[in-house]
Amino acid sequence: MDLPAAERLDGGCGDVLRCGMAIVVRQTGSGDPMEFEVEVRDRDGQTRHHVTMSQATYAALAGGRAPQVFIQAAFAFLLDREAKESILARFDVTVIGRYFPDFEREIGRYQ
Repeated sequence: MDLPAAERLDGGCGDVLRCGMAIVVRQTGSGDPMEFEVEVRDRDGQTRHHVTMSQATYAALAGGRAPQVFIQAAFAFLLDREAKESILARFDVTVIGRYFPDFEREIGRYQ
């Protein structure tokens, strides 16, 4: 099931993303777990990622945001901490907290 893609562009350097960075999220499955294809682009190229997220994780962490918007926020969080090339190609959202224990506490600050 293909749902509309969401795209986030950093138009004004100083946002949570670096200048010229885009995060494109396409939800490819709405079951449990939900599935997403994510592309991160900048001047130096792009990376692609397959991400899953259970309905329970979504309910606990998303704070009412649409699933694609939450995944964008999760990637903004990751990009503030590591290069796009360091982000795993396939992972479940819960893995982020294993690498970055502040994820659940800080994700609400990302829009």
